[in-house]
Formats: sequence, structure tokens, C-alpha cells
Amino acid sequence: MMPRRLRTLAGIALALAACLAAPVRAEVKAASPDAFQLLFAERVAAPPAAVYQAIGQIGRWWSGEHTYSGDAANLSFALQAGACFCERWQDNAVEHGRAILLMRDQVVRLSAALGPLQNKAVNGVLTFLLKAEEGGTSLTVGYRVNGTSASALDKDAAAVDGVLATQVQRLKSYVETGKPAR
Repeated sequence: MMPRRLRTLAGIALALAACLAAPVRAEVKAASPDAFQLLFAERVAAPPAAVYQAIGQIGRWWSGEHTYSGDAANLSFALQAGACFCERWQDNAVEHGRAILLMRDQVVRLSAALGPLQNKAVNGVLTFLLKAEEGGTSLTVGYRVNGTSASALDKDAAAVDGVLATQVQRLKSYVETGKPAR
């Protein structure tokens, strides 16, 4: 019998998978001045273990165009609770996020107000859900951001959606080919 937390997580994953049965790749699920929710779905031609490990190799697939230093090689993220998704270069550093849930080959969740959202003092949660399916992995990436109405998050949702869609595509390409897509 699965522990209650695992049953709950499995239920959430199944509900998300059911919602994503259509071939939707990226979607702004909701956007308002105080919040937005993004959802991405991809099929990756590799087992969940390979996708999970690749998430931890973030400097190999994240786009350097969406870093402060301009070089994704300056990014690091260890797959352990409390680990920093960080960027370090010269005498500079930024914490993009922090690991808050890791379930090997199933879930990676970060607390992350990415990029310019940091300056808005909002809370963001970035979740990677992995589910084995015939010949690969169903990858669902969700990003939920909450702030105050003064945050004007509805004006950021489309741009953040575009940036994260690029990252999800690059992760998929990296897992499948060893190289991120351009």
C-alpha cells in the first residue's frame, strides 16, 4: 500500500495527465493581476530516470539567453532537497530557485520566482512531473506564480510562457539527442 502522500501525488499527476490528453504543448491556464499558471506537456523519448537526471544538468540545456551572465554553463542545480538552482560568474551570483520536493524519476519541484519576477517579490512554484509511458516519458511542467494585484502578473504571463516553453523544448531535445534545441 502506498503512503498517503504518494497516493495524493499520484492522484494529482493522474488528474494533470487527464487534463493534458489533448496535444497541447504549452498553455497559459490562468492569468490575473495577482497570479498566473502555466502548463506544458511533452512526450520525451527516454525513460523517466534519464529525464530526471537531465533536469539536474540544467547548465547543459537551459538557454544562456535567459541567464544573467549570458552563459548557461554558469548554472547549477543538484538534485537534493534544499539545493540551489544557482548561477555564478566572476564575483556575481543569483539564486533562481530552490528544490522543495524531489521524488526520484517522478517529481522535481522548485520554489522559484524566475528572472524579473524576483523584483516583484512574488512566490513561484515550478514543477516537473515525470510519468513512464510506452517508449518514453510523459513530461508535464507547471509554473504557478502568486503575488499582489500590484504585481500585474497578467502582463507577464505570455512572456514567461514563451521563455519556459523554450526551456521545456531544450530539455526534451537534450534528453533525446544530447544537445538542446536552438
